[in-house]
Amino acid sequence: MDSASQDINLNSPNKGLGSDSLSEMPAERGASGVTPVTLPPGLTEEEAEELRLELTKVEEEIQTLRQVLLAKERHASELKRKLGLSPLSELKQNISKGWQDVQTSNAYKKTQETLSQAGQKTSAAFSTVGSAITRKLGDMRNSPTFKSFEDKVGNIKSKVVGGRTNGDGVPPPTDSNPVQDKAPF
Repeated sequence: MDSASQDINLNSPNKGLGSDSLSEMPAERGASGVTPVTLPPGLTEEEAEELRLELTKVEEEIQTLRQVLLAKERHASELKRKLGLSPLSELKQNISKGWQDVQTSNAYKKTQETLSQAGQKTSAAFSTVGSAITRKLGDMRNSPTFKSFEDKVGNIKSKVVGGRTNGDGVPPPTDSNPVQDKAPF
């Protein structure tokens, strides 16, 4: 039987409590009982019985509150369903609100400002490094060592390519390697 629909019988020895209650423990038996349980020091039998009754009453109230809470949760979910609010839409709304809260926080604004400044400084530093490298490469190209190297490469190039008769950069065909009419393949 569902605990939410369970009736609470106040005359019952268990008084509608679930399996997690202390009422399932064996009751204390006094001098006439079978199982004598020792009382904590300074506690009389009457005080212990009064505390047991109060504990039972508190446990009953807890159970009732659980049932009421369960009914309220069911009612709330039914209202949400009727309004068309799904758990996914609630999650999206919560994330959106959370992100807005983060963006309006002072920590976020300070971090954003600091990162923006760092990005500007980094960009300026890369620009400076790029200019310095360009300048150094230009200086190196104008150096006597590079000029000497460039001249040597130019000389080697002209020896490899040889003289050209036509202006399109393609050497004229020669008959030093004639095409064979009877190729082996």
